[in-house]
Amino acid sequence: MSIKITINPILFSIGSADVRWYGLMMTLGIVIVVAWTYISAKRAGISKEVVITSALWAIPFGLIISHVVYVLDGNPGGFFKSEGFTIFGGVLGGLLGAWIYNRLRGQPFGRLADAAAPGIMLGLAVGRIGCLINGCCYGTKTTLPWGIIYTQKSSYATTGVAVHPTQVYEMLFDLAVFGMLLGLRRKLKAEGSLILLCLATYSAGRFLLSFIRDNTTYGGLREAQIISLLLLIITVPLLVYRMREEKVQTVSLVTEK
Repeated sequence: MSIKITINPILFSIGSADVRWYGLMMTLGIVIVVAWTYISAKRAGISKEVVITSALWAIPFGLIISHVVYVLDGNPGGFFKSEGFTIFGGVLGGLLGAWIYNRLRGQPFGRLADAAAPGIMLGLAVGRIGCLINGCCYGTKTTLPWGIIYTQKSSYATTGVAVHPTQVYEMLFDLAVFGMLLGLRRKLKAEGSLILLCLATYSAGRFLLSFIRDNTTYGGLREAQIISLLLLIITVPLLVYRMREEKVQTVSLVTEK
């Protein structure tokens, strides 16, 4: 027995343009990230101007990189189309845009990124609801009782075939990481540690979940897995360095006392 997804992915149409649930949930996810960062940054002593301007840089960068990653993932014909985005590309592009702005202003980026980290995971979880309805990011075929079958022709998934609900798997994983970051945000005091932990954990999860995703492969690995490995190679050593640096500083303070 499988679960049928009967919701029309198209929320409404304006002329020949379709507005999908995916677009709505992606927008809601972005709003959640910005709102979370705004509230958390205030507690961290970061000005409203920095948060808002960083968001104005992050959003367009996120959309552009998100679309580029989608095109590179075996969709070259979608380069000049307005549809086709990837959550992984959106996160990395958004962080890049915010980093560039803060770099140009000579402001530390780590504290702002740490403030945004839990909100990013919460926004990702919301975005996956849109993926579930849209029929994108679906998994491989399965006979498990919680497999999902898409019935709408406007879905991006193959209709009438039971597949792994990888969108739900990732949504639950994102919420678990969100809870972990909430529990550790006051314990990891070195600037940049929380966002590094966020990226490393998310990358590890995406790497594993991608084995049951129905995507184009490159040398046996999917694009998300290649990006995940690169991020793990970068973030894990940096996180270890930050943790050691924080430990040394703590020991120095105790010794001075």
